Amino acid sequence: MLVLEFIFTLAMALSCYPLQPGGLLALQALVLGMTSPATLRMEVFSNFPVILLLMFMVAGIFFMKELLLFTFTKILLGIRSKALLALLFSAVAAFLSAFLDALTVTAVIISVAVGFYGVYHKVASGKTFHDEDHEHGDDQGVHDHHREHLEQFRAFLRTLLMHGAVGTALGGVCTTVGEPQNLLIANKLGWEFIEFFLNMAPVTMPVLAVGLTTCVLLEKLKLFGYGVEMPDNVRHILEGYDTAEAQKRTSRDSARLIIQAIAGILLVLALAFHVAEVGFIGLMVIVIQTAFNGIVREHQLGKAFEEALPFTALLVVFFAIVAVIHDQHLFQPVIEYVLAMDVSVQPGMFYIANGVLSAMSDNVFVATVYINEIKAAFDAGDIDRAHFELMAVAINTGTNIPSIATPNGQAAFLFLLTSSVAPLIRLSYVRMVLMALPYTVIMGITGWVAVHYFLA
Repeated sequence: MLVLEFIFTLAMALSCYPLQPGGLLALQALVLGMTSPATLRMEVFSNFPVILLLMFMVAGIFFMKELLLFTFTKILLGIRSKALLALLFSAVAAFLSAFLDALTVTAVIISVAVGFYGVYHKVASGKTFHDEDHEHGDDQGVHDHHREHLEQFRAFLRTLLMHGAVGTALGGVCTTVGEPQNLLIANKLGWEFIEFFLNMAPVTMPVLAVGLTTCVLLEKLKLFGYGVEMPDNVRHILEGYDTAEAQKRTSRDSARLIIQAIAGILLVLALAFHVAEVGFIGLMVIVIQTAFNGIVREHQLGKAFEEALPFTALLVVFFAIVAVIHDQHLFQPVIEYVLAMDVSVQPGMFYIANGVLSAMSDNVFVATVYINEIKAAFDAGDIDRAHFELMAVAINTGTNIPSIATPNGQAAFLFLLTSSVAPLIRLSYVRMVLMALPYTVIMGITGWVAVHYFLA
C-alpha cells in the first residue's frame, strides 16, 4: 500500500510536487519500522554520485544558458524549412542532453520560446521591443489582424517544443549524464562514460535514428498537430529583434559566450575520458564559468541551484521508499518470476514492465527499484555478469524511452507542462500526450525489438 500510495503521488505531480506527500510517506515508513535510517543511509551513500550530478552538473549548465540560447536562436531564425528546423531542434537537443542534462536543455528551449513569444505578443499589441513587458497569457490588446498569426505561431512553437523535448529523451538515454538513473545504473555495473554509451548503443542508436525520422515524417505529413509553419510577418518581427539584440552585444557579452564555449568543450572532454566523478566535473564547470565571467557574489551563484535541489531532495525520498522495498523484499517474487522465464525473453519483459511503470509514475524511481533488485540477484549468484549487463540495458532503455508517453514519466516533460510557456502556447496535458503518441509508439516498439532481438 505504501509503494502504491507513493506511485500515486508521482502520478499526481501536476497537482502537488511529490516531495511533500512522498516525504510524509517516507517518514511514516521510518516511524513504523518498515525500514531504518541505517538502510536509508546505505541507499543514499551508495547512490551519492547521482546526488552530486544533480547538485553540481545542473547548476553548472545554468551558467551556460546564454550560449545555449544563442545557439537555438540562430537555428530557429536561420532555417526556413520547417522539417529541417524540427530535425535540427530535435537533434541538437539530443546531442546536448547526452553531454549535459535533459532538464536543463528543456529549460533552455523553453526560454527561447518564451522570449520569442513575448517579443511577437508585444508587437501584436502595438508595442515596441523595448516597451515594458506585461503578462501575455491572454489575447487582450492584440490587434485583430495579428490574432490569426498569433494562433499559428502558438502551434508552431508547440511543435518545436515537443520535438525538442523528445530530442532530450533520445539523447538522454545514451550516456551516464543524460538522466539521473543512467549514472545510478552505470555505478551498479562499474561502467564509465564511453563503456556505458557502447553497451547502450545497440538499442539507443536504432531508437535515435527512428526518432529523428519520425520527426521529419510528422512535419511532412502534418499529423498529430505537427507541420505548422512560422507566419512570415512573425519571422520578420523576430529577425528585427535578433538584429537589435546583436547590435547591443558588447565585447564583454561576446567574451562571456567564448568562456561558456570553452567550459562546454572541457565538459565534453572530461566526461568522455572520465577524468573525475561526474558531479566534480559539474563543479569544475561552475568554477571556470563563474570565475572568468565575474560572477563572484553568493546570491548570483544561488540561482543556479534552484532548479536542481528540489529534485535532489525528492531523490532522497525515492531512496527511502527503495529502502522499504529492500527491507520488506517486496519485489523479490516479481524478480524471481521473471528470472524463471526463458533467458531470451527476460530483457524484453523487463523493458515492457519498466516502460509501463515509468509512463505512470517516474522513470528514476522505477529504474532505482529494478536495478537494485537485479544487482541483488547478481550478488546472490542467481544470474551471471553477461545477463546482468543485458538486464541493465533493458532497464535503462525501458525507463527512458516509453516513459515519454505522459508528462509523469520524465522530469523534462513534466517541467515543460508546468512551465510558464505551456499556457501561452495552449499546451495542455491531453494535447501533450496526443502529440507524444506517435513518438511513444514508434520509438517504444523499436526499443523493444532492439532489446529482444539485438541483445537476446
